[in-house]
Amino acid sequence: MNIGIIGLGLIGGSLGRAIVKKTEHTVYGADISQVVCAKAELLETYNYPLTEDDYERLDILCIAVYPRAFNEVLSNCLPKLRDGATVIDIAGLKRQVVSDMERAKKEYPNLQFVATHPMAGREFWGIEHSTAGLFEKASLIMLPVHTDISELTAVKRLFTDIGVANVVFSDSETHDKMIAYTSQLAHIVSSSYVKSPSAENHDGFSAGSFRDLTRVAQLNVKMWTELLTDNSDNLVKEIDILIDNLSAYREALSNKDEAKLSELLENGNRRKEAIEKATRSFKRNN
Repeated sequence: MNIGIIGLGLIGGSLGRAIVKKTEHTVYGADISQVVCAKAELLETYNYPLTEDDYERLDILCIAVYPRAFNEVLSNCLPKLRDGATVIDIAGLKRQVVSDMERAKKEYPNLQFVATHPMAGREFWGIEHSTAGLFEKASLIMLPVHTDISELTAVKRLFTDIGVANVVFSDSETHDKMIAYTSQLAHIVSSSYVKSPSAENHDGFSAGSFRDLTRVAQLNVKMWTELLTDNSDNLVKEIDILIDNLSAYREALSNKDEAKLSELLENGNRRKEAIEKATRSFKRNN
């Protein structure tokens, strides 16, 4: 297949590098920054730069930009694509992206649209931190937008060929609600936790717990500000739940109520065990 990628940051760049390295597909790459394009070429992120004349030969176009920029890029690309081509994205939020795709589908009924979200990333960003192994054993969320089964299969196969181990189908409302909990809340917690004055003196007193909890405090501020703001309705609900739970622990500790504290910890322990058991069962059956 001929695959175009617009946006060669961490995810878009890693996608290009993985496809070039692990498949026989041909990748055409583009980025608004010529410096990024130069770095991408050196890193073998694409086989050819994506030019105006190349769009009509693409089988899949991946728009790997921030969600707010997606519709502008999409609108610019649609008239150039051949009938039957598939447009995908890899953004971290889906309600606006899917809405943009649904409008585009009405205008271009002969094109295919699939919103995708590979659950992979790093605390670094930019093409220089991309890697062909980023998607190894990762999960992929797919959100079809009136898509033919053959095109869904082609998109799924593309990602499994570069290492994705698990594919989950979802809708935009469910996706953004779950991402608020599994990803965005973790970044908020990490950013809050690392602001304690004690963090400055952690060296020699910390191990895996500190490292794991502070890892995603390091982030792309511009991108995450946009993502968190645009999903604030879901994220605020998760923050409120977290505050309620933390308040229960705080009250038990303030009162030196060991029985209550033990109960809270045991509930958390049982909850974690139940989640892990359900996950193992799901993986065995799928």
